[in-house]
Amino acid sequence: MDLREKKTLRAIKNSFLQLRSQKALERITVKELCELSEISKTTFYLHYKDIYDLSEALQGELIEEIMCGITHPEYFLSDSAEFTKELCYAYYSQQQLVDILFSGTQAAILPVQIEKKLRAYLSENFGPLEENYDILLTYLVQGSHSLYREHSRRYDTEKLIHIVGIASKAAADAIRNDSSRSTKLEH
Repeated sequence: MDLREKKTLRAIKNSFLQLRSQKALERITVKELCELSEISKTTFYLHYKDIYDLSEALQGELIEEIMCGITHPEYFLSDSAEFTKELCYAYYSQQQLVDILFSGTQAAILPVQIEKKLRAYLSENFGPLEENYDILLTYLVQGSHSLYREHSRRYDTEKLIHIVGIASKAAADAIRNDSSRSTKLEH
């Protein structure tokens, strides 16, 4: 990719983020994005099908950044408190972009995609998750994201992450105990 194309893509991204921070995705037009980016519609359409394609591309990049912030996804299997702490820190490290790209009608996309990527990683590296652990993954990812969305601006970050860790450990311990009990009952 040459320098001119990089500058064009950066202008599109920056303009989109500016507009997206001010209004819902559904209210952004290609015309106003192009005017703000100082590019033609033809140039925009060389790179993206529409505003939604651009949004999905930027969301995908951000999801990858968040996933990189989860340095030990395998902790899900052994230390749920640390796993959810890493997950929360990964959200917090990208808070400004999360709040812009995953607001309004887009809010539910982030935890679903994070869960999907984590499930794929865990299955690929450790085999398919047992039913209880599959449910636990949903609970931890969706729950920690919900707490992040609801409370990240109202409470101290460290305290919130600490509480999420305690709740995650309690849930994981209950699942592990239930799994152990079920295994014993089967034998």
